[in-house]
Amino acid sequence: MDDSATEHAHPWFAAVYDPVTAWVERLVFRRHRAYLTENLSGPVLDIGSGTGAMFSHYGDKLESGATTVHAVEPDPHMLEQAREKATESDVDIELQRAAAESLPFADDTFDTVIGALVFCTIGDAEQALSEIHRVLSPDGEFRFFEHVRDTGWRQSVQTALNPVWKRAVGGCNLVRDTQRLFASGPEFEVAECQQFRDGLVPVNPFIRGVLCPTNVG
Repeated sequence: MDDSATEHAHPWFAAVYDPVTAWVERLVFRRHRAYLTENLSGPVLDIGSGTGAMFSHYGDKLESGATTVHAVEPDPHMLEQAREKATESDVDIELQRAAAESLPFADDTFDTVIGALVFCTIGDAEQALSEIHRVLSPDGEFRFFEHVRDTGWRQSVQTALNPVWKRAVGGCNLVRDTQRLFASGPEFEVAECQQFRDGLVPVNPFIRGVLCPTNVG
């Protein structure tokens, strides 16, 4: 296994992720994941698919033939669970091991890229955003749902916990300013962005929305 593969391998975190997050998936995340798949059509890329939490939301779109779905995940332990989940759910999703910073697809391949709770763990977030722009069609959409850096005393708590949290939770960065990253880059414009306080300190607040590619050529 090369250095990159080792960096992305978190067997313990992969093993506990689904049982630990089951309640919040059911009570909170489900409606946000449903938002990400509204009116999907054409080819879709799911980046950082983890254990496959998004897969059930693609089912009716795949069955109707409205879309096709590819998914990438760098952690081999997460990817194994995602493959099992796709098989159990009987959804036809093309899965492969890859990081968001280096997507194994040609330019302008996808009409929609979906990122759900993934930018907190990406090593080079700006490079990943550039790769998403590259593989999106010019009139495509990047749809996202992420937890982001808080403000005030809550941010202080996040900052204090972050070193230990990153080691324990698969590299999750509590203080990444993902909202600013999405709003400030030259490759995308914000079509929609909403903030929600659906979690508890330190994983709060959340943002969801849509970025549309700009012509940077």
